[in-house]
Amino acid sequence: MATRLPSEYDDRREALATYFDSTARQAWIDLTSDAKVSGIRATVRAGREAMRATLLDWLPLDLRRTRVLDAGCGTGAFAIAAACRGAEVTGIDVAAGLVDVARERTPSFIGHGRIHWRSGDMLDSGLGTFAHVVAMDSLIHYQPDDLVDALSVLAERTTNSILFTFAPRTTLLAAMHNIGKVFPKSDRSPAIVPVAEDDLRARLSRLSGWSIGRTERIASGFYTSQALELVRHG
Repeated sequence: MATRLPSEYDDRREALATYFDSTARQAWIDLTSDAKVSGIRATVRAGREAMRATLLDWLPLDLRRTRVLDAGCGTGAFAIAAACRGAEVTGIDVAAGLVDVARERTPSFIGHGRIHWRSGDMLDSGLGTFAHVVAMDSLIHYQPDDLVDALSVLAERTTNSILFTFAPRTTLLAAMHNIGKVFPKSDRSPAIVPVAEDDLRARLSRLSGWSIGRTERIASGFYTSQALELVRHG
C-alpha cells in the first residue's frame, strides 16, 4: 500500500498546477520550443536540454517493451525522446494545459514507441508499474521530507531505476530562496527548494531495496540542477 503523503505535498502540487496553467503557461511553452527568449531564459533552456540528454543517456538505448513514467512531463520533450527509443511512456503533469501542448507536439510517427498523456498526480497508483521513472525538475519545489516521501511512493511501483533531479544547495540558490520569501504570496512563483546533497543521500540510504548510482550536476547560467540515479537491487 502506497504511503499517504502529508497535506503539504497536496497543497504544493495544487499551487504548481495553478501557476503552470496560468501565470507561467506561455513562458513555459516558449522556453521549451525554439522561440526567441531572453539571454537568461536561453541559459535555462540550454541547461534543461543538457539535463534531458544526461537522463536519456542513463536509460537503455533500446527501450522496446519497456514502461517508462515521465513524472512531471511538462510539454513532453523527454517522453517523446524515450518513445522514439521504443518505450511505452506515460507522461503525466499537474498542469493540464502543458500536457495539451505535449499532445500537440507529439510526432505522428514515433516508431515502436507509444505515449499515454495524463494530467494529474505523478504518485497516482492507478498509473501502474514501470521499469524506469524519470522526474526531471518536477520535485525541485518540494521540501526534503516531501521529496523523499514522493520517491518512496514511486519506488513501490518501479522495478529498475528512478532518475530524478534536485536543486543542490549552493550559496546562490540559498540566497535566491531566502530573497523569494520576502515577496507577497501573490507575486511569487513556486520557490525552488535547495537541498543539501549529503542530507539527501543520508535520507535515501534508508530506502530499502535501492542503491544510489550515478550523479551529475548541470550548471548553465541561471539553471542549476543535479541528477541522481536510484537503482533497485536484490
